[in-house]
Amino acid sequence: MHKTIPEALEFVRQFKPLVVSVTRCEIIIAPPFTALKAVSDRLEGTNVQVASQDVAPEPGSGAFTGEVSAIMIRDAGARWAIIGHSERRRYYCETNDSVNAKIRAALGADLNAIVCVGERLEDRDQGRAQLVVDTQITEGMRNLTGSEASRIIVAYEPVWAIGTGRIATPEIAQEMCWFIRSRLKGIFGEGLSENARILYGGSANPDNVEGLLSQPDVDGGLVGGGSLEPEIFAKVVHIKESSRSF
Repeated sequence: MHKTIPEALEFVRQFKPLVVSVTRCEIIIAPPFTALKAVSDRLEGTNVQVASQDVAPEPGSGAFTGEVSAIMIRDAGARWAIIGHSERRRYYCETNDSVNAKIRAALGADLNAIVCVGERLEDRDQGRAQLVVDTQITEGMRNLTGSEASRIIVAYEPVWAIGTGRIATPEIAQEMCWFIRSRLKGIFGEGLSENARILYGGSANPDNVEGLLSQPDVDGGLVGGGSLEPEIFAKVVHIKESSRSF
């Protein structure tokens, strides 16, 4: 919940020239709903794509006051939707079932999905981290075809490392991202799992992202607070651009 429309457009004005030379790294930004159209218009024809931060689980339109449908998001110019972010799960009672419905709504409206999974601190301390993430994947992506799943980016965001200044070590991130890839292989097959993009999210910034991105199963970052300043976010992008993990 950051940035008015003028603030978002000023971010774009500063950010575009900082990443104009990037060709090997896919860049997606997710402004608030109010700025989706303005930001999408300003980024048309550039190497920066746009995502919404959420999407309604109901397809089409209807009597769902306050919700923003996938069709509306697509109409505003976005091509992606973030689904199941830890803050949505924590503060707004999102469940794996609602995540599944939102994925279906997004894909049905020709939006691609960035689906977030991750454990709480108590889950990790109790040795349940992989079980929690496994459940989020299997229930959240329930009954999807391989073709549908190929339009999903999975973002691993350990809840205990979001906005806390704590961060999973590269080894922890690699272990879980490898596990996610193995589960995708078990559900959808080896071809999809090899091509799947898996991100790490959770206090990622220019100081720590290089070590994270050096891991073989960490394909990119879901950058939160570190994306609010164009210069800082551009540094993350260029670290990924020069990463040997391509």
